[in-house]
Amino acid sequence: MSKLVINSYEDFLPYIGQELGASGYVQLDQERICLFADATLDHQWIHVDPARAAKESPFGSTIAHGYLTLSLLPYLWEQIIEVKNLERMMNYGMERMRFAQPVLCGQHIRMVTKLEDVANLRGAIKTSIRFVIEIQETGKKALEGTATFVYYFKK
Repeated sequence: MSKLVINSYEDFLPYIGQELGASGYVQLDQERICLFADATLDHQWIHVDPARAAKESPFGSTIAHGYLTLSLLPYLWEQIIEVKNLERMMNYGMERMRFAQPVLCGQHIRMVTKLEDVANLRGAIKTSIRFVIEIQETGKKALEGTATFVYYFKK
């Protein structure tokens, strides 16, 4: 899988409205879920208690935190694109984000992206990236939304 390489504002332009690529899959196993619970202090049983989840959860197992899935966006994004010639970049925001389907413990997710828009802001480039996190085992969407990044290219 090769990354898309972007060096300037102009390099983004041919991709407006186009799919940028897909990441590889990453597994959300119980260890990762529990580490996230420890980091965020969110130890709700549906995430961290496999025995109870097997008996009481409508899913029959623990599920990953929605915010764990969301937190993997930078990791997955780095597999799709490499933006070079930068002074810096910022995560500007998220829009129209929706958790569509829970990710069960052990399932694998990946991200598919599409460039919705690019704006030249006199020295900064604002990109709107539509993303979908897919669950390999079901083919369903776990999460979708639009991420906005601002890139400052070297002059």
